[in-house]
Amino acid sequence: MDWKLELVIIPVSDVDRAKAFYVDQVGFNADHDVTVSEEIRFVQLTPKGSACSIALGKGLVEGAPGSVRGLQIVIDDADAAHDELAARGVDVSPVTDLAWGRFVYFDDPDGNRWSLQQMPVA
Repeated sequence: MDWKLELVIIPVSDVDRAKAFYVDQVGFNADHDVTVSEEIRFVQLTPKGSACSIALGKGLVEGAPGSVRGLQIVIDDADAAHDELAARGVDVSPVTDLAWGRFVYFDDPDGNRWSLQQMPVA
């Protein structure tokens, strides 16, 4: 039996602002945006080339906006990712070289923390 992680819910304070950030600035694909009721709205977004998506919304998660840390995306080129995000207006860190890869970091408007990792050459 396969177990596939396909969705991670991210707590945000303003769904429209977060959706605009992830789609317009970071470049995620907008898959779904459904308002189920006055209490529930579900927005699913997927990073380019990823099998795992994130969900933003209203009534989806109990965590405080900005409380998620350690979200990580694997990329091919940290310099290119840095330059693309910076060009899109994302406040992105400089590329950091570590023994276990090259990293770029950014926060969403609520402070949820992302890292992008270029794997080290084996």
